[in-house]
Amino acid sequence: MPVDVQTELKIARPRAEVAAYACDPDNATAWYANIEAVQWRSEPPLAVGSRIAFTASFLGRRLSYTYEVLELIEGERFVMSTADGPFPMETTYTFHDTPDGATIMTLRNRGEPSGFLGLAAPVIARVIARANEKDLRRLSSVLGAA
Repeated sequence: MPVDVQTELKIARPRAEVAAYACDPDNATAWYANIEAVQWRSEPPLAVGSRIAFTASFLGRRLSYTYEVLELIEGERFVMSTADGPFPMETTYTFHDTPDGATIMTLRNRGEPSGFLGLAAPVIARVIARANEKDLRRLSSVLGAA
């Protein structure tokens, strides 16, 4: 069963600032509550084809996975997909201006867990949705936009 979770939050900072910070893998541990470590598998700077390894905790388990950057449109869209990990997952960030100079950031996770995780897909989707909401609020706070 597929998982497809989309969460958005208005962040009271300019789009270029939000996107630059959120898309920098070196900042992931500051705003993603479950990400414990980040390691570049390719040389910075970030570009299509870059590979970044993450260590995270999820549902009480420690997970290691590597994302590959599929799309990077500065200040607009960032897409990465698991190149190695417990199940295929694609993560997309999009950024849009608001009339008052803030940013709407959308965080989308979609994938198709298999085996036992496939059976638990509805639970996984709810956990991801709650985590995404928390992470976007934390990002807003880190950027001083609370």
